[in-house]
Amino acid sequence: MPITVPAYGKEAAGRLASMADVTADDGALRRFLHGLPGVDAVGLQARAATLGTRSIKTTAKAYAIDLAISMIDLTTLEGADTPGKVRALCAKGVHPDPTDRTAPKVAAICVYPDMVATAKEALAGSGIHVASVATAFPAGRAALPVKLADTRDAVAAGADEIDMVIDRGAFLSGRYLSVFEEIKQVKEACVRPDGSAAHLKVIFETGELETYDNVRRVSWLAMLAGADFIKTSTGKVAVNATPPVTLLMLEAVRDFHTATGIQVGVKPAGGIRTTKDAIKYLVMVNETLGEPWLTADWFRFGASSLLNDLLMQRQKLGTGRYSGPDYVTVD
Repeated sequence: MPITVPAYGKEAAGRLASMADVTADDGALRRFLHGLPGVDAVGLQARAATLGTRSIKTTAKAYAIDLAISMIDLTTLEGADTPGKVRALCAKGVHPDPTDRTAPKVAAICVYPDMVATAKEALAGSGIHVASVATAFPAGRAALPVKLADTRDAVAAGADEIDMVIDRGAFLSGRYLSVFEEIKQVKEACVRPDGSAAHLKVIFETGELETYDNVRRVSWLAMLAGADFIKTSTGKVAVNATPPVTLLMLEAVRDFHTATGIQVGVKPAGGIRTTKDAIKYLVMVNETLGEPWLTADWFRFGASSLLNDLLMQRQKLGTGRYSGPDYVTVD
């Protein structure tokens, strides 16, 4: 079903408009981004570690497992993807545990643009969104017209969400306004003829950004450009989502909401494989942003292998014993 990007309220729109001078030119944007408070790396890592030690009791764990399942973007992004593989993944997204129809559905199925139509057909009537990577994923090394065409093709095929990658080379060389304008143009390419739009998730590839300060800067840059979600990684590099980086992005979202009244989602992706890890991230969301962000509308996991562990832990809570990996479907 079509997703309409929520209209900003008058107060929020006014607050964002009041920040227009921040992006007026490259110099103004640079001054703003470099004027953000520096990140205390030791303090950030310590807080992330502390949040990861919270004790979760059985009832809360059962709730957290179902919540985490409902937040997963179940993904296949391989050169060998086939329509059959995509349809099978869609079937798993609708009924993650074939032996227990009470298991929640996942949030979205994420595929390459040429598989969007297949996923859309397979998911018809399910309420699960179709997400598509675009803008020359995962490297982002393509001319802007190619990236925009990639986005428009995916949206025309029925994508509800677009996961774009920023030009890390431009960002690291200090061409902030270039990155800002590219995000804005991709967001415009997400708009359908009827005025509704696919939600835009902006991927930073934080493992390539070198410093925590850069993560804070790019988070603000993307949100100022209109990102609906900010996302850590493509899952295609050695270092993907980490608790400290995700916590830093959650804090940036909190501060942006305080400044503008605009709510932005967060998606850690890559390297989150166990139920214990997922619960640690949910604790971070709750402690940093609060209950309004504890829904699939505002927080996602880009971690397909996580689903099987969540299902095994769910079965353990229900039966008192571990079923093992043979009792869940292989992606």
